[in-house]
Amino acid sequence: MESERNVLGGELAPCSMDPETGFMRDGYCYPLQRDPGRHEICAVMTAEFLEYSKAQGNDLVTPRPELNFPGLDPGDHWCVCVPRWIEAHEAGRAPPVNLDATSKDVLEDVSLETLQEYAADTESDVDATSE
Repeated sequence: MESERNVLGGELAPCSMDPETGFMRDGYCYPLQRDPGRHEICAVMTAEFLEYSKAQGNDLVTPRPELNFPGLDPGDHWCVCVPRWIEAHEAGRAPPVNLDATSKDVLEDVSLETLQEYAADTESDVDATSE
């Protein structure tokens, strides 16, 4: 992960190890050519966003063990798809973003100013998601 940068220009931080997130389930939100969904935004789940996502056909609450997916709760950190986050933003339902753990590649589609409006409190680190 050393070569990956976040939207602030620093080293990409892990998003969540519990639950394990990222396209590769390694805790990081970085771009991969084989990830058409672009799981590059580290977001802090809210009940509002989880409901919105489910209404759009992407149920992030129900566990899917066959896909190594635990199901999410409000407060969990998760790598969300760039297009879904933009959609939620346009609908006024976007979740907070951990800027340290969000890939710089997101800046191709979302301005840093917009992301900063949704900046999560990064004082609580990844371990805080397991409380």
